[in-house]
Amino acid sequence: MPKVGPIIIIEDDMDDRFTLEEALKEANVYNELVFFDNGPDALIYIRGTPEQPFIILCDVNLPRQNGIEFKRELDNDPGLRAMAIPFIFYTTFVSQYAVNEAYKNMTVQGFFQKNNTHKELKDVVRIIIEYWRLCRQPVNIEKVK
Repeated sequence: MPKVGPIIIIEDDMDDRFTLEEALKEANVYNELVFFDNGPDALIYIRGTPEQPFIILCDVNLPRQNGIEFKRELDNDPGLRAMAIPFIFYTTFVSQYAVNEAYKNMTVQGFFQKNNTHKELKDVVRIIIEYWRLCRQPVNIEKVK
């Protein structure tokens, strides 16, 4: 998996977008950040881009299609599922239903609650990115060509 691909962030709150972007910069993450405020637009991008995304950070509470529905659609598409893009839920409100659904019925690699301080956010983001930079994953032959 290319570790230099874009980081896809699906977040509709502009303040949270800005905070996340700043935390990634401060954590020395230099991947391109591609923002979407809803799942359907993110799906169009993922299906159409020749690049292999590095990771997806997704809020649960989104307009048009919530994060759970978005992830379900990703998992139900064999081509997108084969891309094995690490998928992390990063949301303000965490319901036990959403956590259970994410881990029992989807291929989710993490579920985090947005932190209260900027330092906590930066630390969590740094840990997530460092982990996935080191982690071995399948290579999607079709995207590598």
